[in-house]
Amino acid sequence: MMKTITLIKLMCVAVPLVISSIANGAGLMTPVNSGLPDLEIREHHVNVTIEDGYVTTSIEQVFHNPHQLELEALYSFPVPESASVGEFMYWINGQAVIAEVVEKQKAREIYNNEKSAGRSTALVEKDEYKTFDINVYPVKAQSDVKIRLVYIQPAHIDTDIGRYVYPLEDGGVDEEKNAFWSRNEVVTEKFSFDLHFRSSYPIDALRLPKHPNATIQQLSPNEWSASLVNQANLEEAGNTQNVITLSQDIVVYWRHKEGLPGSVDLVTYKPEANQRGTFMLTLTPGDDLGKVTTGSDWIFVLDISGSMSGKYATLVEGVRQGLEKLRQQDRFKVVLFNNGSVDLTSGFLTVSQANVANVLQQLDNYKVGGGTNLYAGLQKGLTGIDADRPAGIILVTDGVANVGQTEKKTFLKLLNDHDVRLFTFIMGNSANRPLLKEMADVSNGFAMSVSNADDIVGHIMLATSKLTHQAFRDIDLDIDGVKVKNITPEKISSLYRGEQLTVFGHYWKPGTANVVLTAKIGGNEKTYRTTVNFPDVSHRNPEIERLWAFASIEHLQSQLDYYGADKDTEQAIADIAVEYGLVTDYTSMIVVEEAVFQSLNIDRNNQRRVETEQKAREERSAQPVTNNRVDTQQPMFKKSHPSASHSSGNSSGNSSSSSSGSSSGNNGGGGGAGAVNPLWVLLLLSLMLLPNMRKRIQD
Repeated sequence: MMKTITLIKLMCVAVPLVISSIANGAGLMTPVNSGLPDLEIREHHVNVTIEDGYVTTSIEQVFHNPHQLELEALYSFPVPESASVGEFMYWINGQAVIAEVVEKQKAREIYNNEKSAGRSTALVEKDEYKTFDINVYPVKAQSDVKIRLVYIQPAHIDTDIGRYVYPLEDGGVDEEKNAFWSRNEVVTEKFSFDLHFRSSYPIDALRLPKHPNATIQQLSPNEWSASLVNQANLEEAGNTQNVITLSQDIVVYWRHKEGLPGSVDLVTYKPEANQRGTFMLTLTPGDDLGKVTTGSDWIFVLDISGSMSGKYATLVEGVRQGLEKLRQQDRFKVVLFNNGSVDLTSGFLTVSQANVANVLQQLDNYKVGGGTNLYAGLQKGLTGIDADRPAGIILVTDGVANVGQTEKKTFLKLLNDHDVRLFTFIMGNSANRPLLKEMADVSNGFAMSVSNADDIVGHIMLATSKLTHQAFRDIDLDIDGVKVKNITPEKISSLYRGEQLTVFGHYWKPGTANVVLTAKIGGNEKTYRTTVNFPDVSHRNPEIERLWAFASIEHLQSQLDYYGADKDTEQAIADIAVEYGLVTDYTSMIVVEEAVFQSLNIDRNNQRRVETEQKAREERSAQPVTNNRVDTQQPMFKKSHPSASHSSGNSSGNSSSSSSGSSSGNNGGGGGAGAVNPLWVLLLLSLMLLPNMRKRIQD
């Protein structure tokens, strides 16, 4: 007898600014009152390598069926932003079988047919922006099932501070899912998290702010490691069993040595001289962006829907402290939304003690309830903007638009028609990250992710640095002398202080290329130049082919979101995904027995790609750290990187580093904030309300 049980691993996706008060985590999910037995998480092993400008995360898990029933499992996880799933393995009869990518409907048909025939099979599907869902059949009675998932993503560096998140925590926004499923989030036998960091540039410190028992070692000025195992959490768990609960994100920070020069780094892959090559070019500008002092108009767009119950009081307190940071030359406006919207201030108010007190008293008297009509709130907030004053929107919501206009293109067109910047801080699970990020992009604002395990003080200071300094605008990057095509992103509108610019593309012939970056700073155009050598053959980094493919798919998907459904664009996404082995809204991964792959005429393209990547990773691990900087002979930038220590106040790197270069094991803790709550995040908002910038002319 076969029954269905669901297995869900929840990872962090997105919610702007306010985190949910629910603190559940990853685990095995069983329908409430279904009578179905629970599976067990026996082992959960994570291996992370940060090297050559990108991160490879490998997750290997063993699930156990202790019952007499044969079960089917569903394993679901939201992948971190900008991460592409390129490798999935399911062990059949003790042998690892690598998944292949086919079009979505075909993959589902194959899975159902194999399950009906009683043969081993697995399926990986994408549920819009929310989750990747993995079906596994069968989980035999009294037996284990083993799976392995690998994803890659560009490394994130901001103001010389690097950040990696292994997301585990559930944001709790999806109330229907939380009501339907019960959760078993305990690893019963073995848990490990191992990170190996190999940097082209010296690292001063590495820390895990919410995991003080992490073992951290500096292996060389450019190489660090960090690890967690079951025993590190026994005391916290409060029992003597060898267990760990998958309920908290693992966040890792590293800090580059201060004073590093602005730089250009190049990573390539070109398997043969007569084949097409792929490149990843990363520009880290010098600190040429000065401070700005002009006054601003600030629009608070606040969510008062039912999901804000229990959080509204702290939201109001955060807004109170934010308003107190405004200057006399600033103005403010407050818009509330649930099923509809209301302009609480009836337009912009000047900053005065009386005006602030009156608005706060009105906020205190409001009650939360209803749905989330985000479009109505934004539309009301954009009404009455003065074209002669710089304006910014602070969006505070913890959910997904579910009332009124919900299509992404309507939000993007709304913001595109107004001269205002949108600032979004993405937290938690189940928010529409693609919508929020593209809204920020189209308005020349920015989006920042915040985890419950983050060093919130560091986030405050990095955000403040961006909002109190000029930005690069109207950016143009030209590569001449070597034939390059398929550059992504195609358009680069702005770059804030401390941010890197990373572009992917293809090239065919080796040679020396002239690289020219042109941008406006405060209305004045500035040009930066260097030369870069593209190699004839390069085997070190095959993974960047998938990174290029993922970035290209993101661009095509944004076109679909903005212009509407288009069969040619959808087919282009599917074609790229099949060629490069990626799961999308139009393609899925399928695992069947080897004989079935042959009978279905499914080419083992992804298996060959995975084997090439695995071999390259093994070879890199045995080689010294590689320096990928390519502009040492002709530096593109004259000044050093912006440093977190030179930002306003302390930075995450300075206030919370765990080591100062010792080669021995180090405790993962140090100074730092505790769990983030709505008040802490709105305190971040309060520090944002400092001298800000004009979108169109004065930067």
